[in-house]
Amino acid sequence: MTYARITGTGGYLPEKVLTNYDLEKIVDTTDQWIRERTGIEKRHVAIDGQMTVDLAERAARHALDMAGVKPEDLDLIIVATTTPDRIFPSTACLLQSRLDNHGCAAFDVQAVCTGFVYALGVAEKFVKTGAAKKALVVGAETLSRILNWEDRTTCVLFGDGAGAVVLEADNETGILSTHLHADGDYEALLRVPYGISQGMDQMTALNSKIEMRGNEVFKMAVNTLGRIVDETLEANNLQKSDIDWLVPHQANVRIISATARKLKMPMDRVIMTVREHGNTSAASVPLALDVAVRDGRIKKGEMLLLEAFGGGFTWGSALLRF
Repeated sequence: MTYARITGTGGYLPEKVLTNYDLEKIVDTTDQWIRERTGIEKRHVAIDGQMTVDLAERAARHALDMAGVKPEDLDLIIVATTTPDRIFPSTACLLQSRLDNHGCAAFDVQAVCTGFVYALGVAEKFVKTGAAKKALVVGAETLSRILNWEDRTTCVLFGDGAGAVVLEADNETGILSTHLHADGDYEALLRVPYGISQGMDQMTALNSKIEMRGNEVFKMAVNTLGRIVDETLEANNLQKSDIDWLVPHQANVRIISATARKLKMPMDRVIMTVREHGNTSAASVPLALDVAVRDGRIKKGEMLLLEAFGGGFTWGSALLRF
């Protein structure tokens, strides 16, 4: 059997940092409130002129270097993003050009915070069927561009960043399964309410930004992630104790802790980076994975559960042996 194995990880956060104390000067909030409610201490923000593809390229090159893969050897590039640089071409095509790769398939996936897990699931199918042998999967966001900096319930939560992995065909180990879901009936709970087909002038005039009904999103996220844990374990005939590491979407500490309790997993087996960069949407899972791989916590042969939940609503998981 052919598996898609992660052979390289990479991450990048913009140099500009916005702390909770900085936000105290912008909106009616406090460092204590943000920490207690979310666990976030700071977030990174792209500077003027710094685009999603800039972040994606930095993360991608780190992942390629770790894997020892040359950009020209890639036969698939997928970028998960909600904040593309252009209406078209895709951010994946812009990244492909930056990497000087010519001819491989390149496209974007949009599933908001679940975007990376969705993109990983798509890429895994390409590799498993033999349609690709070396794939680059990136989650990259400049969410600061769609934040309402006068809305204290949302602007404190999100940040910019990018994470990436390289997938290669392997006969022994890799991604065991992916599980992807969505339910559009809940779109009003977390959304940007206007888009291109409604008219660019209207979207600009209404200053369309992220809207979220936080309490309802929290309840849905906790319940849904609990179900995806059960589904993933059942599909692979595994017990909760078989999981070595949980690598969750970095939304906030309370959601992460609730998912860990569902797995009966101690927090020292949960990769948590939300304090350092807030919710970076599609970038958050690969960013957390990269940190834990590079600091030596995650080791070859260990079992990882990746999971995420985002606007749409979308949710999903990936189980893999690293």
